[in-house]
Amino acid sequence: MRCPAPRPRSVRVAAALSVLACAAAVPLVAQEQFTVIDSVAVEGLQRVGRQSVLATASIRLGQPIGFRDLQRAIQALYRTGQFDSVNVFQATVDDTEVLRIVVQERPILMSWTVRGAEEITERKVRGRVRLLSGVPYDPVAAAGSRAAIDSLYEDAGYYQTRINVVENRFEDGSLRVVFDITEGRRVTLSQVAIEGNERFSDLEVVGRMKVSPEGFWWFRSGTLDEDELERDIRVRLPEFYSARGFVDFHVVSDSLIVDRETGKAALSLTVLEGPEYEVGTFEVIGNRQLSTEQIERLYPFRRERDGAGMEPVGPAHERQVFNARLWDDATGDLQSLYFNNGYIYAQIQGATERRTTEDGRDVVDLRWQIVEQQPAIVNKIEIRGNTHTHEDVVRRAIVMVPGDVLRQAALIRSYQSVSNLGFFEQPLPVPTTEQANQQGDVNVIFNVQERHTGNVNFGATVGQGTGLGGFIGLQEPNLFGRGKQVNVQWQFGRNINDINVSYTDPALRGSLISGTVSAHNSRIRYTVADLGVIRSRGASLQFGFPLFGSRYSRILGSYAFEQSDFDSPTLSSAFICRKCVLSTVSVSIVRDTRIELPFPSGGLMHRFTLAHSGGVLGGSGNFRRGTFEGRWYTPLAYFGGEDVLSAPIKLVFGLGAQAGFVWGDAGPHFRQLFAMGGTQFGIPLRGYEEFSVTPQGFDPRATGTQASTVGAFGGSYFQATAEVGLRLSQAIYLSTFVDGGNVWNRPAQFNPTRLLRGAGVGISLITPLGPIGIDFAYGFDRLNESGGPDPGWKFHFKLGNFF
Repeated sequence: MRCPAPRPRSVRVAAALSVLACAAAVPLVAQEQFTVIDSVAVEGLQRVGRQSVLATASIRLGQPIGFRDLQRAIQALYRTGQFDSVNVFQATVDDTEVLRIVVQERPILMSWTVRGAEEITERKVRGRVRLLSGVPYDPVAAAGSRAAIDSLYEDAGYYQTRINVVENRFEDGSLRVVFDITEGRRVTLSQVAIEGNERFSDLEVVGRMKVSPEGFWWFRSGTLDEDELERDIRVRLPEFYSARGFVDFHVVSDSLIVDRETGKAALSLTVLEGPEYEVGTFEVIGNRQLSTEQIERLYPFRRERDGAGMEPVGPAHERQVFNARLWDDATGDLQSLYFNNGYIYAQIQGATERRTTEDGRDVVDLRWQIVEQQPAIVNKIEIRGNTHTHEDVVRRAIVMVPGDVLRQAALIRSYQSVSNLGFFEQPLPVPTTEQANQQGDVNVIFNVQERHTGNVNFGATVGQGTGLGGFIGLQEPNLFGRGKQVNVQWQFGRNINDINVSYTDPALRGSLISGTVSAHNSRIRYTVADLGVIRSRGASLQFGFPLFGSRYSRILGSYAFEQSDFDSPTLSSAFICRKCVLSTVSVSIVRDTRIELPFPSGGLMHRFTLAHSGGVLGGSGNFRRGTFEGRWYTPLAYFGGEDVLSAPIKLVFGLGAQAGFVWGDAGPHFRQLFAMGGTQFGIPLRGYEEFSVTPQGFDPRATGTQASTVGAFGGSYFQATAEVGLRLSQAIYLSTFVDGGNVWNRPAQFNPTRLLRGAGVGISLITPLGPIGIDFAYGFDRLNESGGPDPGWKFHFKLGNFF
């Protein structure tokens, strides 16, 4: 092969392809030609200095250079990011070898912006852009940013989106870039085809997917979400098949064909189902502290022992399909059982072994392999961050003490109890543990952050029972950091002047005995019932004791003294009195395990109260009063995490029931009887007016000042509520509910099967001005004045201490 000789003039060195071609045919040393450069000229510069170009190119004057030196110089200049193009020319001028470097500088990117982003937030779109302002513009980075934005839209199902990079150049050499987005329709999935499925139809398989084709109903929109599709393929479909014995199932391939013109897409999945496995033998190995019988109670499949000690499932003629989800859940329950017994280092492995029996059945042999380790003992409990609250207040809420075995249930309950105090910022950090010594003992650390608890609040109150008014309040639930509570409340208005003062010490002189003293002075005129003006003043004293040493159960004994004046031209003489005295002694038994107050997400509350008034205690009337209240809560679902020690949004189911009875002669103290309806005065029943549920039935006149009188009060009642609520936080709670209740004249007439019903929705808020409650309920059993059915909606609003 003959290689061309170097041309003496106007030779473009960078394009010497013939020289490169020759390099493969003959030795490198023989092919490369060298030239001695006498001078270098740089052309096209505006911003970049000549010396900077020469330094970057590293061209050595007076020394021989070859094409490789020129290649390295060109590459070095491109790497600076300053130039769009770099060309090198060699020429001979007056017997002088001159090297010309001709460059085209990149414009400076002054700014860039995004235009047209609506379906996806502009913040997310901007996060995909990899351009920097104030530096030379990089078109490659702009093209990559455009591709990244396009990928973002495709992941969200917007395949018809068009992204244009608009470059606005200015005379000063600067540049501004706009990513102009034209959002098309979201791609609609019109068809999902499944290949390889034999045991389940396409309809059954697709029905288990979050991503499904569009249908007739509005909720079958056919929206394509790449993230949800990925979860369908990797999680949901394998879970569906493995719960039915197909533990080898996997998606072999998936393809999505999108028509960008119509916005329709077709999804095709190829699956491999594998064999259907039955449950084989079962054994437990490695357990010493927990008996095999205890552990077997968690085993999710039926079994019978054979002579070898293994446990085949069911009688020989029965066939039970293996459910992987049940097995995994049971393994988790066994881990929790060990944790609750202090074995936090225990390792539980739910082993599965697949085999084919002699008769051709595919089975899974199950085994729990347990490494128990040593139990963890609580070495000490530390509380960090409490700058105001005394440590003993927090320790009273903790259900563990040093020396206890560390149980998960006790740790969770302690966390919830400390959170329930309400003295610290929410959500409370999860307690941490650290190993205390080589024996595996642990220190438990509660990290808290104090928050402002005491507050002075004032504002307006709106009550259907007393009309418009105002309130001023002082609340301090953690007086002196000792958990003592002080509450001063003054409500005032045209129809109300009510002052209440109370003080509670949860641990008198550091003991387990609590004490509460309270006093009140009030004048109330209820605008929804012709009850006249009621004035009362009095005080009460209460002591509480743990019941059988329980942290959650207490017995309360109290004495209350009240003097009242009832004055109304419409009240009968039996209910009009001057300075009537009510002297009452009562005993209550309370059990309260609720968590995450004021809107509980779990636990229960029971309260039984029996009170005696008058008689040997003096005062007007002689009667006994008994009441019961029960509330039960359980979480249904978690959003944003399922860890009970986290603070996710919770869907909660709640039940409530309460009943009351009065035996004897209440005398003029008709307010010790029971009134129902509305949300403000007596027993709440949403969907009905205040005082409208009477012992004589629904009173349609209970809407104004000439409504019910003392005839609306009865000697017994029953009320029940079922609700499903969304607990967004400790300050926001949404609910939908069903209420039922009724009032009877005497306890002997008590009949909880005859209730007036209501249902609706509500929202409850905790604000700096106090609690706010709004309910909108439908009363099913309302009547008109003719006695005919007249169901309808009722709006209930509560502000201030009416909540």
